[in-house]
Amino acid sequence: MGHIYLNSLIGALLSFYSFSETCTDSSQNLDTLQSKIVSSKVLNEEKYSFSVLQFNIWQEGTQVSGGYDAIVNEIADREPDFVTLSEVRNYNNTSFDERITASLKAKGKTYYASKGYDNGVLSKYPIKDYSSFSGNTYHRLVAEIRPGQEIAVYSGHLDYTHYALYYPRGYDPITSNQLSAPVTDLRKITEMNNQSQRPQQIKDFIERAQEDIKKGRIVILGGDFNEASHLDWTEAVKNKYDHNGVVMLWSSTLSLDKAGFKDSYRMMYPNEVDYPGFTWVTQAPWAPKADERDRIDYIFYYDDGKITVDDSYIVGPKATIVKNVATPETSKDKFSLPKGIWPTDHKAVWSTFTVQGKKKNSKLP
Repeated sequence: MGHIYLNSLIGALLSFYSFSETCTDSSQNLDTLQSKIVSSKVLNEEKYSFSVLQFNIWQEGTQVSGGYDAIVNEIADREPDFVTLSEVRNYNNTSFDERITASLKAKGKTYYASKGYDNGVLSKYPIKDYSSFSGNTYHRLVAEIRPGQEIAVYSGHLDYTHYALYYPRGYDPITSNQLSAPVTDLRKITEMNNQSQRPQQIKDFIERAQEDIKKGRIVILGGDFNEASHLDWTEAVKNKYDHNGVVMLWSSTLSLDKAGFKDSYRMMYPNEVDYPGFTWVTQAPWAPKADERDRIDYIFYYDDGKITVDDSYIVGPKATIVKNVATPETSKDKFSLPKGIWPTDHKAVWSTFTVQGKKKNSKLP
């Protein structure tokens, strides 16, 4: 993919010259053209693509009957190159990474994984290095996606406490109890958000990722942030989704943006009005009398100038819970519907990327 096929180029140019009044000998023109190309250096640009699925699996699928099998089926049917998993629990002294790779193997799909806690990463490529850090907020693996090109994929599950998104909706961010009135004071919302561990957890990721960036690796972060995006709570939607007039620069995504990381979904769909991209909530709402819809699951990438987003969409049911009622979305968001039952209270996110590989000189034989 992305190669320049010189023989086709030669043929096309020859066809052009054959219609020219000055072209009297096509064989001579072909020889001349070949000679000129062979004598010069031709740049080949090796492009390649890969896909990422961010998937909060809701306690390993235990909250829905048949949930685990549904998780396996969704991954096996879609075959993403990488899966960033949230809510890995390793129940009953098991290793979820071993369990799910074995289940996928039984379906003829080979994936690699290492043991994570609360997070995990599945990779189609053998793992060269892995680690967990920031109190197991993140699980990271490194794989060689192409000869000489490594990728560092991080799975993150940020602090769910002090869920400040509930203040404007009239719910307590700590207890989830309904309040007497919404809280719309930005200072109070910011103070509540900052009491969570999320600001420090994002700082930890940015610092750790610098090591991979310096080594020339592609860097991907998929995760459930338990926080909205600064690109979503804008002036244009301040009176929608029970925002109650609040325009908020949520800090986690803003910090990533300032550090050079891009939100793949918002890069594809910058219009937050037509493409809200909600990933929360599909089952078991915490604020049943409110419209608590939000986009809290993301796939970020470090923008090194060589990587671009080709596609991004929501994986899961089209309906979202609104005031305790499953309500089909009427947005322009692109959905890929479940293959069977949906095993989690989050929707998943899929993004496909293209990377411009290293340029090299070559000649015709």
